Amino acid sequence: MSEDIQNPTVERSKVELTKQDFVSDQMVKWCPGCGAHAILSAVANVFPKIGYKKENFMMVSGIGCSSRFPYYVNTYGFHGIHGRAAAIASGVKIANPHLSVWVATGDGDSLAIGGNHFIHVIRRNIDLNIILFNNQIYGLTKGQYSPTTAMNTVTKTSPQGTIEHPFNIGELVMGAQGTFFARAVDTNPKLMTEIMFAAAKHDGTSLMEILQNCVIFADGVHQQVTAKDIKDDFQLVLRNGEPMIFGKNKDKGLRFNDNRLEIVTIGENGITADDLLVHDQYEQDPGIHLMLAKMAPPLFPVALGVIRSAMYPTYDDSVVEQIRFAKENSPIKTTDQLLNSGDTWTI
Repeated sequence: MSEDIQNPTVERSKVELTKQDFVSDQMVKWCPGCGAHAILSAVANVFPKIGYKKENFMMVSGIGCSSRFPYYVNTYGFHGIHGRAAAIASGVKIANPHLSVWVATGDGDSLAIGGNHFIHVIRRNIDLNIILFNNQIYGLTKGQYSPTTAMNTVTKTSPQGTIEHPFNIGELVMGAQGTFFARAVDTNPKLMTEIMFAAAKHDGTSLMEILQNCVIFADGVHQQVTAKDIKDDFQLVLRNGEPMIFGKNKDKGLRFNDNRLEIVTIGENGITADDLLVHDQYEQDPGIHLMLAKMAPPLFPVALGVIRSAMYPTYDDSVVEQIRFAKENSPIKTTDQLLNSGDTWTI
């Protein structure tokens, strides 16, 4: 994690900060064992590594268990209303490009009532870092199904099982022309810190999906990916420039065959590591990235790490450039000139 982040619009700290500098004095009121604790710890780990002044970080949230986050990080913060975190954060970043703006949100907050704001902040590619806690349930309001709840799941609002098709968050990001998508599990704080650092480096909207466990209303919802006895066979951690290898014995891999992804075993039928797909997170075409984001058990492992990190112009940079151009080229330089321009009359 020694690689430095160079963003000339955000002021850097002149003193070396530590995790403790970002720990709030507020009581953390999440349930014991909630995966949100690990996400909070990862944020406190990565912020000092990014190197910006503490006052230049901004945490924004909506409503939900995840959205208590601004209270628990010792930075500036804004606790918004339900589903509006992306809209608030967009305004913050455009009004003050000198801030590193982070959003904490959940699958309900961002994908249900906030769904419209979610797709458009991604489409606009505003330089925000969005951490999406995906526990596949509404936790704060006590166990209703959410837009990511798997079909046939019994919840308080689906006593006979859900009959709605859930969103795949990665697929939704790609469909909204997203430039950065990463995924981690709450049981791997090291990987969470890595993808957060990568998100901070990315110029544009960075979406990080964290597969998070809700111990009260959806306990074990991700255990087909995180259970200790099977996780190695159902987690593919992607590294840019490296072949896609996974499995308890590191003998399984992905290759592209007949226009689709295929799992192969290294050493069988002459298969070697050279036959496997090599991850290119910077590829502009999202085709392979979309296939990776959609993989799921039992047929495939879940892709973790940075899946996509493509460079495109950002909305906030374009706004700044348009304002600069207007200032330099407009014949009107003052308010008095504006009020006395065009047709005027006295009454």
